Amino acid sequence: MLAPMPPSADAVEPARAPVSGRGRDDACPGALRLHQADDGALARVRVPGGVLAVDQLTALVAAAEELGDGALEATSRGNLQLRGLAADAGTELANRLHAAGLLPSLAHDRVRNIVASPLGGPEVRGWLRELDEALCASETARGLSGRFLFALDGGLGDVAALDADLTVIVTGDTALLRIARAEAAAEVGIADAARLMLRAAEEFLALGSGAWRIREADPDGTLLAGRLGLTLRPLPALSGRRPQVGPVEGALVIGLPFGRGTAAQWRALAHAATDELRVTPWRTVVLPDADPAVLPALAAHGLRTAPGSPWEGATACTGAPGCAKSLADVRADAAAALDTATGTGLPVHWSGCERRCGHPTGAWVDVLATGVHSYTIDSSTEVTTEQMAAAVAAARRTT
Repeated sequence: MLAPMPPSADAVEPARAPVSGRGRDDACPGALRLHQADDGALARVRVPGGVLAVDQLTALVAAAEELGDGALEATSRGNLQLRGLAADAGTELANRLHAAGLLPSLAHDRVRNIVASPLGGPEVRGWLRELDEALCASETARGLSGRFLFALDGGLGDVAALDADLTVIVTGDTALLRIARAEAAAEVGIADAARLMLRAAEEFLALGSGAWRIREADPDGTLLAGRLGLTLRPLPALSGRRPQVGPVEGALVIGLPFGRGTAAQWRALAHAATDELRVTPWRTVVLPDADPAVLPALAAHGLRTAPGSPWEGATACTGAPGCAKSLADVRADAAAALDTATGTGLPVHWSGCERRCGHPTGAWVDVLATGVHSYTIDSSTEVTTEQMAAAVAAARRTT
């Protein structure tokens, strides 16, 4: 067990230098640095690649029940959050996470931000292990912000579409390394990809810019490519296809409403899993090699098990009462709209304030609260909660 420690990360994480014009530190929460929300303290547990052993999930569910509000939330980076924690719960939570193998390095708690194709092949799994181990062993990497993101793509472009700082993509016998939002990438060897990602992250810190994300210091990737001796070539088109809910390629993809699941729902997922679960950036959970016969039982727990639902691609911020900045209970309003809507279409995101926390990348329908019962859609169409279902469905088809 860990020695008693305060939940503050000051003793194990370096201070983040504010970027010019921001005037504030990177306050991204972690498992050691808790965030005080209106519904209690919040802890964000990094889960590289979203990969959880069944016993690790069981430990998280127990922590959520005994220390928090009893639920676990999946984030847009495939991590998990506990909410409703007491202000002094940090030490007990840290001890539990350490015992479950979810805190391999106290000093790197918030920098283990790695998304990976949930149905990726052995290359992706190898990169995930190698990168996480190398990241935790790097003293330099401690200086990364909690917002810095690595993406390991199995070749479909699913996580390559997530606006990561560094992305590697399987392309047959080789890989592509993409830097920030560059429309170009460097061809690298499969065996070299994880090592080069860490080197690129360390070179980014060596720039001394104080930026949190590479795109702020090197938006086209040419500066870091030059420092790494890499040649950039145009990035090929990628489908961006992500796994849909239901049986897919020998796995089951299960949807969580807005990524939030009760203890009973998460335990049902753990029971249905074989050895591990993979939490995706799209608020779904992949159960590799699971028996499709478990789908009715999961559906009975209120989980999404079939494709084609209006809930597909629908996300929402925390909203009221959990967030003091939110003007409405957006999740309740969104759920009411989705339950009466038909069809799918573009991703749609409900936000309780102008910050639009957790919104997707790419094209999406923007539903913003302007009052307790009023919203705007794509900053133009004003609707009440009663009008929202039809208006959102139409926007998803036409925007």
